[in-house]
Amino acid sequence: MPETRSSESVSTKLERIAKLAKEKPDAALTTLAHHIDVEWLREAHRRTRKGGAAGVDGRTSEAYEAGLEENLHSLLSRAKTGAYRAPPVRRVHIPKGDGAETRPIGIPTFEDKVLQRAVQMVLEAVYEQDFLACSYGFRPRRSAHQLLADLQRCAWQTGGGWVLEVDIKKFFDTLDHQHLRNILQKRVRDGVLLRLIGKWLNAGVLEDGAVQYPDEGTPQGGVISPLLANIYLHEVLDAWFERDVKPRLKGQGFLFRYADDFVILFTQEEDARRVLDVLPKRFGKYGLALHPDKTKLVEFRRPSAGQSGGNGGGPGSFELLGFNHHWARSRANRWVVKRSTSKSRFSRAMKKVAQWCRRNRHRPVEEQWRQLTQKMRGHYGYYGIIGNSQALKRFWFAVRRQWHKWLNRRSQRRNMRWHRMVMLLERFPLPLPRIRRQPA
Repeated sequence: MPETRSSESVSTKLERIAKLAKEKPDAALTTLAHHIDVEWLREAHRRTRKGGAAGVDGRTSEAYEAGLEENLHSLLSRAKTGAYRAPPVRRVHIPKGDGAETRPIGIPTFEDKVLQRAVQMVLEAVYEQDFLACSYGFRPRRSAHQLLADLQRCAWQTGGGWVLEVDIKKFFDTLDHQHLRNILQKRVRDGVLLRLIGKWLNAGVLEDGAVQYPDEGTPQGGVISPLLANIYLHEVLDAWFERDVKPRLKGQGFLFRYADDFVILFTQEEDARRVLDVLPKRFGKYGLALHPDKTKLVEFRRPSAGQSGGNGGGPGSFELLGFNHHWARSRANRWVVKRSTSKSRFSRAMKKVAQWCRRNRHRPVEEQWRQLTQKMRGHYGYYGIIGNSQALKRFWFAVRRQWHKWLNRRSQRRNMRWHRMVMLLERFPLPLPRIRRQPA
């Protein structure tokens, strides 16, 4: 997004908030909302993604922009005076994994997104001074690929050890509102901001024509939800692990967390088992539960001479952020930690491609080719890391086969022989796999 003069002014305010939070790491800040003015909301609007699905009011971003200045002045007045009423979130369900399980996604109204973005900008400037290096998700200048690279580097340098692979059971649905308020008030006591956050937590969810008001959880899809999740888990996990757990370890321990997905690498098995015993109690204290089947301890030590690695998702491997992590030999015949696309994520990606090809087989071939090209480049953009070339090649071949399958079913006469498909691919070549650069 292009920068504007207002962006520079807001950036100055953000630096001022960050400096104040850094100078007072143990203080609760009481005067933050006064930074939010029309210029701030204008910048929040600029940062808000346009073109998304409409909320319960049916108002699109284009309709809101038609009277932008008037809308922003009205929004500011209502937010500051307490007259703003957070509308219910429209809930939709998207498939999760390969089974019948779905993930609920909340869709706020566009105006609500703008205001959430404005508050998120303030809170982010404060909490970025508190968040630890072990947290990577939904933070500026940090990404999933940085986590993967740091985890690989740490495991190789320490020779591996024991990995505690943890899954929080329905985290976004069970996040306790009162605990969240208590955690927020340790750092932020601005009445305007806390009142707005409280309204969003209690806004309700519209599903199947009825509005429900859950006592816990925060809708996935909200602009401010990822930050609230990070604040919650910073207190529940990150700070606790750094402050209370690490000093008591006999060996070393390294936490890697992306939103609610995390693993802990230990150099000593005894340390790993002690933390595994106490972790459910720690999370239970804050109303959270660990998934009993998906939380496990994996031996992840560097194999010795004569041993084989944990390739293929077998013993000695674990999954995180869509990748299977395992020990394998490099081209120089050294043991290294390699990452390959997990079987479940590969199956999910291919299922989506097959469904898309089936639904769109009637469209012009050139249009299908453009869409498939975008989808494949998006897949390469995330999974195209060093050591994962074989999985990318399998994806490339599988997409070609699926496209051919559904082009061949455009009519009852199946006359799309493979030699004709080869000729079509020469005219409309699908992008070859690409490996992205390793994060610094």
